[in-house]
Amino acid sequence: MNRPQHGGNPTWAATVAGCPPSLILDFSASISPLGPPPSALAAIKLHIDSLTSYPNPDYPDLCQAIAAHHHIDPDWVLPGNGAAELLTWAGWEFSKLNTTLIPTPAFGDYWRSLQTFGTRIIARSMMMDDGEIGDLDFALRHLPLDIPHSLGLIVNNPHNPTGQIYRQETIEPYLDKFQLVVVDESFMDFLPRSQQQSLIPFIARYPNLVILRSLTKFYSLPGLRLGYCIAHPDRLRLWKSWRDPWPVNTLAAAAAIAVLPDAQFQQQTWDWLAIARNRLFEGLTQISGFQPYPGAANFILVKSHRSAVEIQTKLLQQHQILIRDCMSFPELGDRFFRVAVRTIEENDRLVAALRSV
Repeated sequence: MNRPQHGGNPTWAATVAGCPPSLILDFSASISPLGPPPSALAAIKLHIDSLTSYPNPDYPDLCQAIAAHHHIDPDWVLPGNGAAELLTWAGWEFSKLNTTLIPTPAFGDYWRSLQTFGTRIIARSMMMDDGEIGDLDFALRHLPLDIPHSLGLIVNNPHNPTGQIYRQETIEPYLDKFQLVVVDESFMDFLPRSQQQSLIPFIARYPNLVILRSLTKFYSLPGLRLGYCIAHPDRLRLWKSWRDPWPVNTLAAAAAIAVLPDAQFQQQTWDWLAIARNRLFEGLTQISGFQPYPGAANFILVKSHRSAVEIQTKLLQQHQILIRDCMSFPELGDRFFRVAVRTIEENDRLVAALRSV
């Protein structure tokens, strides 16, 4: 079995560890360990009979729930089969432009989406000469002058894999420089509302702006495959005309409608993350040879003086723990790994295992 390009593959990990997949403690996928919330499970049970009918292809109730959550008009919302499906249609639109820029390291699915449609891509590295990681402005400070105006830009905020959070005023100037800007905010929900730097408030002013969101990470529902995008209604009607009908199943829609107003679960998640992430970060800083990077999401990027693949292998064989190597991020390679923030007890188990190997 080949090494996975994404996290969250306990079947592969189990072949390395020599144990059943159920025994793998997975730190490779950045999914909340608290969910699914009871509100989602109750909604799924309540709507189980809906499996005998096709969903409404316009998803009016789901669009209304998402719109209410963000205080926008439902016409500006398009649900999808995970953010990955919507990223595909962004890739199709990027292919119509002359060039698309990607600040790197970047989520691997961006490359999949763009290369599928033959998009011309220019990677703008965030890596500095000393091997440290810069920010978005560092990557885009000197835009190419010899490229026609038909430019696209795709970024994520908080950034994956570094966890950096970019302020609204950092990204907004680029909205005037690119014909299409896609901002992937899949991890934005992990920040309390007062700390979020979403560009959703800018959406009406910039018809070239598309916001991608995921509902599976924060609510621990990756198996349901549910995301959405927010953009100008004309663009969303175009994307809708390209894709297959009924991309969101009825149970996923019911769960989303239930969890979006679930303020109790949201606060519980923010309270857990603030404590668990800080404790894990401090534990990692105390291990010789590791340099964890502070971040705003539910994962931590770590620079290692030793091979990350070697560490990953030993953790699996000796402790049945899976971390995310960064081999799929060419700029990072074998000297970085990423770990999700899990419960305090599980995080402590990871730190102890890393010390031992």
